[in-house]
Amino acid sequence: MSILKPTLIASSLLLSLGAHAADAPKYVFFMIGDGMGTAQRQISEYYLQQQNGDETQRLAINAMPVAGIITTHSANTLVTDSAAAGTALATGVKTDNGVIAMDPEGHKLRSTLDAAKDKGMATGIVTTTRLTHATPATFVAKNISRDNENEIANDYLASNVDFFAGGGYRHFINGEGSKRKDGKNLVDGFKQKGYHTFIGADSSADFLAFHPTNSQKVFASFASSHLPYEIDRKKDLNTPSLAQMTSKAIETLKYDPDGFFMLVEGGRIDHAAHANDVSTVIQDTIAFDQAVKAAVDFYEHHKDETLIIVAGDHETGGMGLGLGENYFVQLDKLKGVDESIEDKLQGVYKGDRKAFMKHIDEHFGLKLLTKEEQQTLNHAMDIDDELRAKNITDFDGYSTHNDATYGGYDPVAIAVAHITSQRAGVYWTSYAHTATQLPLSAVGVGAEKFGNFEDNTQVAKTLATLMNVKIGS
Repeated sequence: MSILKPTLIASSLLLSLGAHAADAPKYVFFMIGDGMGTAQRQISEYYLQQQNGDETQRLAINAMPVAGIITTHSANTLVTDSAAAGTALATGVKTDNGVIAMDPEGHKLRSTLDAAKDKGMATGIVTTTRLTHATPATFVAKNISRDNENEIANDYLASNVDFFAGGGYRHFINGEGSKRKDGKNLVDGFKQKGYHTFIGADSSADFLAFHPTNSQKVFASFASSHLPYEIDRKKDLNTPSLAQMTSKAIETLKYDPDGFFMLVEGGRIDHAAHANDVSTVIQDTIAFDQAVKAAVDFYEHHKDETLIIVAGDHETGGMGLGLGENYFVQLDKLKGVDESIEDKLQGVYKGDRKAFMKHIDEHFGLKLLTKEEQQTLNHAMDIDDELRAKNITDFDGYSTHNDATYGGYDPVAIAVAHITSQRAGVYWTSYAHTATQLPLSAVGVGAEKFGNFEDNTQVAKTLATLMNVKIGS
């Protein structure tokens, strides 16, 4: 791909910023790495370079010709959540944490996706989280609380967005496994509206084999909750990757003569960082980058009509590259890791310390622990044993001490996460979000207008100006 070749970046930029710069982009990709800050982008690139033995290799997100910086605070706090940050990026308006595309006074806000749909463009939502999760919801739904996911699902059915792919079918179905209390099956509603529907992991092959020859509508949800972390997905390939879903969205939406607007979210970068899971952060960031490459491939054939924007909504975990007095980040220490902390390691320890040590040797490369590492792990196991003796099995919401130390996760799993991170020279300051500024990158029609130091709300406002549409209140 030419965007990854520095010698061709200038010519690509000139082409996209030339005579067609005054025209609204026909194809818009808004791509958000949830929880993806500077450290997450950089460590993933370093890892890729090391794995491939090529110090010049770049992530697509880091090789775009235009780069900017955005601030992320919400209306009521410096440390935003995804609902407020998503609302700012989608509508250009600040709101309080937890609110979906409404201002602090409760007025509904118009997003860039809403405006694109009203303009006649095809629209799509692709994510690795539940479709009804905060970030994608801000582009389609309007709700006072991000937790009202059944109501958000109702908004999706009413929206007539052309393409949905992600997780969270529990908010759309009725019966076993449903989170709905009203007995409604929204999947039937999508079918009645002419959507091709793909529900559950077993539908993945049919989804990938679907090849539209004209404008079609798709609703695809491959998991009850979030899709698997990439590090886990790669072991059984039971669900599509983010890149595969993005490519299918392009294949489906490209037939609209008015073009398309697509929101693509790498949502589980955030979840991995919440759990201080460095390997899973890297793998999900690279998976997000592969989705960006799918967009770039399309851009290469439609340079005069396409705009790609890549941003984060906030940073998660306070990830730092460098630990203590050590001047080295040693990513080779991560090569033995093949499962996620949150989805796979949590709950593995059940009191058998020998069996657990064998497990982390096999899946995390932790065979010979130092005295300090063993003390860290033993302390966490002692806590786990005590909790198990009290029949406490839910790791979320323990004592204040435990929340501060382990973030509401399984103490033993977090001990492994921290040992693994520290061996690689990575540290974490938080189990939550942080208020740090974020990098933004762009390529295509009007991309140069995003190369500034500005607030996240300005991203949506600039995009709306380029698209010749009105957003916000």
